[in-house]
Amino acid sequence: MSMADTVFIGMCRDILENGTDTKGEKVRPHWPDGAPAYTIKKFGVVNRYDLSREFPLLTLRRTALKSATDEMLWIWQKKSNNIHDLHSHIWDEWADEDGSIGKAYGYQLGVKHRYREGMFDQVDRVIYDLKHNPFSRRIMTNLYVHQDLYEMNLYPCAYSMTFNVTQKAGEEKLTLNAVLNQRSQDVLAANNWNVVQYAVLIHMLAQVCDMQAGELVHVIADAHIYDRHVPIIRELIEREPYPAPTFWLNPDVHDFYQFTRDDVHVENYVTGEQIKDIPIAI
Repeated sequence: MSMADTVFIGMCRDILENGTDTKGEKVRPHWPDGAPAYTIKKFGVVNRYDLSREFPLLTLRRTALKSATDEMLWIWQKKSNNIHDLHSHIWDEWADEDGSIGKAYGYQLGVKHRYREGMFDQVDRVIYDLKHNPFSRRIMTNLYVHQDLYEMNLYPCAYSMTFNVTQKAGEEKLTLNAVLNQRSQDVLAANNWNVVQYAVLIHMLAQVCDMQAGELVHVIADAHIYDRHVPIIRELIEREPYPAPTFWLNPDVHDFYQFTRDDVHVENYVTGEQIKDIPIAI
């Protein structure tokens, strides 16, 4: 089985067996029919993925690699907060009549800040440091800007990346690692989606900075399974997993701003049956 399956199954079992049930608490999320959306949750989940070994794509069910990559590029490359710049309709629910989701996600990455070396937005600063000062312990981004929260239609869930470069013994190229911090995650709907997005991001940044991809460490403060997702999760983690697919990133792209969703694909991706019409809490 793939490491993504191993991690996912272990996390779900831990949540179901050792998590805290919020039933009866005052909760913000609700189902479309108005019923409270309770969860079984676990605090402080930490999952590690070694991208140098295999790509962490779930095989228990299919994760849409190109769509996940498209959304990541919408935030990190286009630095957009408008759904009209996105190919999917994932964000439609949080957009206003003009398509804006407010000062959230891509908007924050596009804001320029003054540094000693000049004016950079957060993405360009990361790329600059990876190329000029790779062993810095200050290479990070942050989307959770308190002064702008009131103008965000949705508070950022995956809100911070910290990059760390290592030199492996006997290897010429440096290794790019990163920590993804997430305040909250709907495990069924979003876990592997987010893992895939940031695994692709690390691969892309490593390539444009002449490095190799290393570890992705995913830290989730509140990892939860919604009450109406429990039977789906129980069935999902009993499925037979398959070997991890082979990941391909277009080797001809050396400028982060030239990548498209078509520059990624996987080979030999065998999965279990897709789960359709997953109920989403709002």
